[in-house]
Amino acid sequence: MVRGRTTAWAAALVTVMAAGAPGVAYADGAAPGPLPTYRAADGAKSIEGKPSTADAPQIEAGNVYEDTLGPGERVYRLVLAKDGSDVYVSAVVRPAAGAKVSGGDGIDVEIMTTAGRSCPRSGGRANFGYDPYPISAAGVRRGAEDEDCAPAGVYYAKVTRTSAKGYDQSPWPLEIKVQREPGRGTGAPTTAPSGWPSGAAVLPGTEAVPRSGGTGFNDARALGAGVWRDEMRPGQTRFYRVPLDWGQQLGLGAELAAAKMTKNYGSASGGLTVSLYSPYRGLISDKDTSYDGKQAGITLEKTPPVTYENRFAGASSVQPVSVAGWYYVAVTMGAKVAEFTEDAAPVPLTLRLDVTGTPAKAPAYKEGPAAGGFGVGDEDRAAAKEGLTAPEAAEAAERHSTMRIVAGAGFGTGTVLLLVLGGWTLLGRRRGRGPTAG
Repeated sequence: MVRGRTTAWAAALVTVMAAGAPGVAYADGAAPGPLPTYRAADGAKSIEGKPSTADAPQIEAGNVYEDTLGPGERVYRLVLAKDGSDVYVSAVVRPAAGAKVSGGDGIDVEIMTTAGRSCPRSGGRANFGYDPYPISAAGVRRGAEDEDCAPAGVYYAKVTRTSAKGYDQSPWPLEIKVQREPGRGTGAPTTAPSGWPSGAAVLPGTEAVPRSGGTGFNDARALGAGVWRDEMRPGQTRFYRVPLDWGQQLGLGAELAAAKMTKNYGSASGGLTVSLYSPYRGLISDKDTSYDGKQAGITLEKTPPVTYENRFAGASSVQPVSVAGWYYVAVTMGAKVAEFTEDAAPVPLTLRLDVTGTPAKAPAYKEGPAAGGFGVGDEDRAAAKEGLTAPEAAEAAERHSTMRIVAGAGFGTGTVLLLVLGGWTLLGRRRGRGPTAG
């Protein structure tokens, strides 16, 4: 029986070792066909928001929900404690490919009291450019600063989709995520920063390393400082994630190389769009430029250092850079580019990332923020170094845990086996010597 168990454990160990380290899904020069669709969050719960607060379904921190959203409002209920915590509610909408949108179309998220008042500085908004790519906006309840929204009790998260007449009116998939940041402890900042290191980002010029982006926030490819290469097709959006610790700044540039043309001339307004999001999926900044099949590039303004006090700043591009964690980059190639380029020949995309600043000490919290999806740990740095998506990182962690268990079980079994064999040997020797004289 012992030998049978040892053989089974050994086989399991061989299987785990054969699996190896998780590979990186590099750009593969996809042939023409349907573009990859947005990957929804694993374990997302189906929910149906209501057009008013009456009978609004409850949503809770730590969960992700799936709904649909047509033009108008959807309301969800929150039951919050008076513990000084900040609660973020993000909403991601993803129109169907080819949906007609305008620059005025978008989504708003705000947190309200039962009296119908919006929590101060709680709202977030995101607008489309020229294409129907996934966008996200986030609302926040500040549990320590907002007198109206500090008490414990019921609140409402309202998600509003604006849509101009003559543009797509069909319901779109909606993903809602609720995250909780613990209340600040003694000594944490309470006022806006007086300033920070500014200046244009100095982007790296090293050789590019292949890394293929994901379809959305849930499978965004991890990147660190450096130069990264991907491929884009018209109408496609690629997502990436970058860990930024306290005190660090991010500089970002994106370039589309020349395409294989099918016409002598063509041009797409918004042919290249770059958006940067916070760890709670709130929009920090976005920028677009036209693309005519020749080299085009965008450089986003360098972020301020990640500091807790940024949340008290007046600028909407500074407030979201107030918590350490994964920052998300979305890059879109306009669908109109297909009118004058070969879809069978994806266009090379180059991302240049500059991360500056020595990681600083985290502010004082009443409890650890990692459970809410905030902070940067060793696992996050490893994922960025290896280029893992969140699902791949989770799979790698599970394999590592399995190997430890199997290795531990194998060691224990081997020890027992040696003791048993030793016992048999000793018993045999005693039997061979016969009875001892008294």
